[in-house]
Amino acid sequence: AVVRSWLKKVGEAVALNDPLVELETDKVTQEVPAPAAGVLAEIVLDTDAEAVPGALLGIITDSSPAKAGVQEAKPVASASQEEAPVGAPGPRLSPGNSETESRLSPSVRRALQQHGIDPARIQGTGRGGRITRADVDRAVEQATRVEPVEGVLPRTDGTRSHDVPHDRMRVRIAENMLASVTEAPHVTAVFEADFSAIIAHRERHKAAFAAKGAKLSYTAYFVAAAAEAMEAAPAINSRWHEDRLEIFDDVNIGVGTALGEKGLIVPVLREVQKLRLEEIAARLDALVEKARAERLTAKDVAGGTFTISNHGVSGSLFASPIIIVQPQSAILGIGKLEKRVVVREVGGIDTIQIRPMAYVSLTIDHRVVDGHQTNAWL
Repeated sequence: AVVRSWLKKVGEAVALNDPLVELETDKVTQEVPAPAAGVLAEIVLDTDAEAVPGALLGIITDSSPAKAGVQEAKPVASASQEEAPVGAPGPRLSPGNSETESRLSPSVRRALQQHGIDPARIQGTGRGGRITRADVDRAVEQATRVEPVEGVLPRTDGTRSHDVPHDRMRVRIAENMLASVTEAPHVTAVFEADFSAIIAHRERHKAAFAAKGAKLSYTAYFVAAAAEAMEAAPAINSRWHEDRLEIFDDVNIGVGTALGEKGLIVPVLREVQKLRLEEIAARLDALVEKARAERLTAKDVAGGTFTISNHGVSGSLFASPIIIVQPQSAILGIGKLEKRVVVREVGGIDTIQIRPMAYVSLTIDHRVVDGHQTNAWL
């Protein structure tokens, strides 16, 4: 994680469980509460410093520092204050800038190197004039802003353009997608689903569910059906290892949730095989609301064993392949629900009917399962 911002200043009093500091991972931002009441005596990892698991963020004392044992504490050095290992990413600085270089956090170093910016050209707004990631982002925006000038073309081919710096989530998504298609051979099977029974069931029960605070969405049915389908093909709910296949007893289903221009996040419903439809609907609604309000915690997006991508909500009929969330073995895609003309046999006679239909697809890691299990699951 990266320290995004401190919510208290050194010397300020804090109460137990007061929001103290915000950490940002590739997927979520979360507040760290104060583990005790007292005074914030020291900030060990400042803004933009990288925090590894177990790192000391700061020190809280009572009115008697000696009593609190501050002298015995062994703060973990901020990543921004440590010497970078040989060969570590970082901007190439001209001689004489060693002091500036030592004050750069790893995330700032990477951003400067990526965009080829000399830190000497940036006025830092952090503590003591340190350059923060926000300072770099502003510098990139100013450097790439294109003012329209008549007769002047920014590119040699005559095409106007402007740059938008990647945020952490987009970079992480790109890395994960590339890693998945590089590692796993993707194969997609497609079925067509008739939603008549689901629509009828939902109409009968959605009011009762709503009275209990549960929004009965179609996605809740997909989650319930996916968990039940694991009984037909357990290997779909698995993880590939070089020497074995790890099949999960718990069905932890992630549901892709779009955040508009901010990207995509996948909150996870845990142990779905134990839940009734009403419980699935309630938990799913709560997770989606947290996702859109940017209140998800790291626990909310961890531990998934299978994923559902309901791409039809934005109008897509079919998508292939939907990239598997590694190290999972499969992902379900649900296309747009629409009325279609189909042929149904009634009393031995073919009839033409209008039914609510959608394409459903299962993209699998072909190392793990073959077409037989894939089709049995669908």
